[in-house]
Amino acid sequence: MRIVDIREVSVPLRGDVHNSMVNFAGHTVSLVAVKTDTPSNGRPLTGVAFNSIGRHAQGGILRDRMVPRLLAADPDDLLDPSTGLLSPARVLDRAMRDEKPGGHGDRAAAAAAVELAVWDLLAKHHDEPAHATIARAFGRPPATTGVPVYAAGGYYRSGDSLDRLRDEIAGYLDQGYPAVKIKIGGLPLPADLARVEAAVEVAGGGDRVAVDANGRFGRDQALAYAAALADLGLRWYEEATDPLDYALHRELAEAYPGALATGENLFSVQDVRNLLTFGGIRPGRDVLQMDAGLSYGLTEYARMIEAMEAHGIDRSQAFPHGGHLINLHIAAGLGLGGCEAYPGVFEPFGGYGPDCRPSGGLIRPGHAPGFGLEAKPGLGDEIAALVKELDS
Repeated sequence: MRIVDIREVSVPLRGDVHNSMVNFAGHTVSLVAVKTDTPSNGRPLTGVAFNSIGRHAQGGILRDRMVPRLLAADPDDLLDPSTGLLSPARVLDRAMRDEKPGGHGDRAAAAAAVELAVWDLLAKHHDEPAHATIARAFGRPPATTGVPVYAAGGYYRSGDSLDRLRDEIAGYLDQGYPAVKIKIGGLPLPADLARVEAAVEVAGGGDRVAVDANGRFGRDQALAYAAALADLGLRWYEEATDPLDYALHRELAEAYPGALATGENLFSVQDVRNLLTFGGIRPGRDVLQMDAGLSYGLTEYARMIEAMEAHGIDRSQAFPHGGHLINLHIAAGLGLGGCEAYPGVFEPFGGYGPDCRPSGGLIRPGHAPGFGLEAKPGLGDEIAALVKELDS
């Protein structure tokens, strides 16, 4: 098996929503296809993936640096000697050749899209869903019954109102999602608190509502929100401050009795080790949300999970950011605590396909080979166009 071509296309996110920091109207995602010389169902075996959501497309880094390195590599250097198939770790290593350590940033998302596409093609080669391939690779039993899920929404919208938010929350519950997450930090504290209280009322309890400030707050505001939210018994309080301010996160953990969540903006295992060492993360309580699609792919993400467990943090405390099919397969394959979903938001990448419906508080990946991205409405058309270009 050898890589014969790699293509990337920048796909706009659909929707006009914003959190306390970012308007997503102009956001894009890198959709990547890795084509091999191995035949599969009458055409070359091709893996497809993308660099999650929230960090823009990375076409320049891919086309100028990473793709040329991979296409120039000795094909045997990219193979797992034990299987003769592509090794995601070796592909990642070659894509990162001559890159300095540290300063991870956007290149972590670029490399992730390629590395995850290799996982997709390995699963297709074995004619099985990606979570089965992932579980076997890491010696885990696949979560065949599904993983816990919640709906991530509650964004700020123009002309917004509490009634619109209540209707949105009720809609998620009607779809079978047992819990929700909403945004905070985009309004003055009293107005945000009214939003949270409305969500708790509709959801039926604070333990069914998480809140996300997206790194908006400085010290005083983070602690003021912590005091205001403390008695609501929320599911968790997420990304209150700058994600790299570990000292402030520790101070917040000492002040807030409920669960804190963070990690989606950490892109390397070293970042995670620093959080675990200095950030006051509490075993059995807090939630870590690193995202393979933003952090060099599954190879690096699995190292993050190892780092968590080395610090006494169980993998059940890991809920990957992203709310899409790739992270659903990763959560099921690695036996994580659960995953989020973006029903109706961040299309065509957010949310799941028609064969993935929440039931009993769980969601289960579909049976299509690979990540099943081709079967997702809207995304399937984008993939078909990219593969057609790849074959032309």
